[in-house]
Amino acid sequence: MSEGILVLNAGSSSIKFQLYAVGGDDSLTRRFKGLLGGIGTAHARLQVWDAGDAVIADERPEPARMRDVAAAQEVLGAWFLGHIGTPPLAVGHRVVHGGPDFAEPVLIDDAVLARLDALVPLAPLHQPNNLAPIRSIRARRPELPQVACFDTAFHRGHGPLAERFAIPEALYRQGVRRYGFHGLSYEYIAGHLKDLDPLLPERRVVALHLGSGMSACALRAGRSIDSTMGFTALDGLPMSTRPGQLDPGVVLYLQEQGMTPAAIEHLLYHECGLKGLSGLSGDVRDLLASDSPPARLALDHLAYHAAGAIAALASKMGGLDAIVFTAGVGENAAPVRAAIGARCAWLGLVMDAARNAAHGPRISADGSRIAAHVLPTNEERMIARHTLDLLRGYRTVW
Repeated sequence: MSEGILVLNAGSSSIKFQLYAVGGDDSLTRRFKGLLGGIGTAHARLQVWDAGDAVIADERPEPARMRDVAAAQEVLGAWFLGHIGTPPLAVGHRVVHGGPDFAEPVLIDDAVLARLDALVPLAPLHQPNNLAPIRSIRARRPELPQVACFDTAFHRGHGPLAERFAIPEALYRQGVRRYGFHGLSYEYIAGHLKDLDPLLPERRVVALHLGSGMSACALRAGRSIDSTMGFTALDGLPMSTRPGQLDPGVVLYLQEQGMTPAAIEHLLYHECGLKGLSGLSGDVRDLLASDSPPARLALDHLAYHAAGAIAALASKMGGLDAIVFTAGVGENAAPVRAAIGARCAWLGLVMDAARNAAHGPRISADGSRIAAHVLPTNEERMIARHTLDLLRGYRTVW
């Protein structure tokens, strides 16, 4: 390989990665993908698959070497040195929050890194872990170009009605506004709607990114019109451990009851959502396997609010032509899709049980007025494309 793009997608306890070979026409071909999971636990594991999804590595690093994301990056770096040969052309990173300043991918330098550090309070669950591999690579390979690609960037074209909170102008100028997240996923979905239906890119679509984090996005003519997430990744739909939409008075109440800001932050990011409702787990697989009433409540709560978000976003687009499910839960949990679809029957959606059980791609009946589809997302490919385009001098503007 003469050159390639390495993509790192760092989370709170894992690093997903992919390496893409760059063709002479700047085409991208995935060489391998991997997951370094269980970071900070006794169950750390490095798994790597080749382009045909055959396993090429399955290792269990010593837990002491995997105490946090920064340490895990060193383990990953050692594996790369032994397996990829020529160093990559560049490294692309998913960074959750770009704030008001970053509306497109950017080459990382000390000044950019400092500005991204300042956004940590807006995404404390994600931003520090997104930045840890960047620092690790800069310390060891300062000459290697690194590019930050933002989950907020795809939504930056929102109009003032979608972007503004009903708060004073001074706060808006300080950056207090609705940013939206999961933008790299939605950008990929928008670019592949044509794979589902050649006419779909120009129509009105609600995409549901349902994973550990969950949100919905209104896509009209392939562009983000509105999203359920706002200033931080706490807003919108109930998620694995985050509450979604919450009356801000609840936070004031908790403060009045003596909870510290740190305790409230931990509660909202780690103890709420499906985990809080069920008292069992934030993992949809665990909830689907349970017959307990609290587990059923959590799943019904998700379906109820997801269907409500679909209706609300449809109203903002003046109608709805299709729904697209994506991400881990959206792609794999047929019962969750069925429950959401049932609550959208009044909109004209008729689900096809057999198609849904087979995970689509089309999961609505032939006579349904609204189409429903399953479309796997690929944030890493989106990051690789942005990284290469930035290095080549191309520019994507939404």
